Amino acid sequence: MSKGQINKQRFEGKTAIVTGAGSGIGRATAIKLAQQGANVALFDLKDERSLETEAEVNSIREGAARAFDVDTSNAERVEKAVLETVELFGGIDIVFANAGINGVLSPIEDLKLEDWQQTINVNLNGTFLTVKYTIPHLKKNGGSVIITSSINGNRTFSSFGMSAYSTSKAGQVAFAKMAALELAKFKIRVNVICPGAIATNIDQSTEKTDQLKDIVIPMEFPEGRQPLKHAPGQPEHVADLVVFLASTEASHITGTEMFIDGAESLLC
Repeated sequence: MSKGQINKQRFEGKTAIVTGAGSGIGRATAIKLAQQGANVALFDLKDERSLETEAEVNSIREGAARAFDVDTSNAERVEKAVLETVELFGGIDIVFANAGINGVLSPIEDLKLEDWQQTINVNLNGTFLTVKYTIPHLKKNGGSVIITSSINGNRTFSSFGMSAYSTSKAGQVAFAKMAALELAKFKIRVNVICPGAIATNIDQSTEKTDQLKDIVIPMEFPEGRQPLKHAPGQPEHVADLVVFLASTEASHITGTEMFIDGAESLLC
């Protein structure tokens, strides 16, 4: 059997949970995991996009995917979907906590508490709940947790108005490091990916207030903000990294954040 054939089925018999699976990075990752043998539980608000992802994954291998109607900031819905995943597929081996929003972009003094809380609830609390309810199942055989954070809040701080978003993304990195140490004895690895600009539809979750113009400091990069390719990355670039971190090829990597931004964050 060739190396390509081995890699193609390296997740055979494994089950992955992917949050934010209806589009973008989540969708691309769900497809790649299924292509390499995994069953995939798709956690997202159940709409046309998540159902399309389910259909596409099942076209790769019939019965490989199930879409679950999940708001990851809602503890009851997350716990219920995790238990249903275990009942359907028999266990959990890979968790990709990817769901997130940009939220409201505003100067701090104008940012409403409810808008701050919404971003924190989805991005940080959603990550906590996803990991919390999957740990008992991951403990049975070990596994891999990958969290989608961002360069914002970790390497760059020039995204004006994104104080809530950047705080949530920095919090995810700290949480992952704590979890990695706590869960190491159970052979559960926890890592973080920090993408830069990726061509997804996350901007649909962005609301810019009129006051934002009062705090923006203009920055101009004549050659573009992405030095490597002069364009945003693609969801598949991130999916490749997630698949690597979930695999045995990354068996000695835990508690680490990995930047995937084409050197964007090195500019500022």
